[in-house]
Amino acid sequence: MTPPKFCPDCASGLADIELAEDSGPKSRLRCPECGWTHWNNPTPVLAAIIEYRGQVLLARNAAWSHNMYALITGFMEAGESPQEGIAREIKEETHLTATELNLVGVYDFQRMNQVIIAYHAVADGEILLSPELVDYKLYELDALRCWPAGTGYALADWLRTRGHEPKFMDWPRSS
Repeated sequence: MTPPKFCPDCASGLADIELAEDSGPKSRLRCPECGWTHWNNPTPVLAAIIEYRGQVLLARNAAWSHNMYALITGFMEAGESPQEGIAREIKEETHLTATELNLVGVYDFQRMNQVIIAYHAVADGEILLSPELVDYKLYELDALRCWPAGTGYALADWLRTRGHEPKFMDWPRSS
């Protein structure tokens, strides 16, 4: 997300201004006129490793230009717990009902300024994808390949709890 250029309180241009904070000097986008600060805190994102009838469901997002399948993810909404949020996301995106939710872990995803809260979900029902998703695949645990990013690390940690040493896919490095 592009940082704001103007103060939402007084419309003055924002500037990188260094001020002393509890942890020491910190440069942030601040308004030189009224002192408003753009904190740029990470956004909480929920992720689900969906176990469906003994296999793991991975889906492909309609907005992705590449042919990658990944965990079901979504943003937590105001007024809901992480567990309520991931159960809602699973229902919205796959039409499945989560019958069990267990926290896998919390992972940073600094490239997107997000903190991922990952769950293992046992789910059932008939799979019906939302328009956000174009396809899904079901995988046996030994066929899963993890990716070296936030939700991929969550999948790897979960696989270890199931007695499987995770295998990571080759990941193109940007130059």
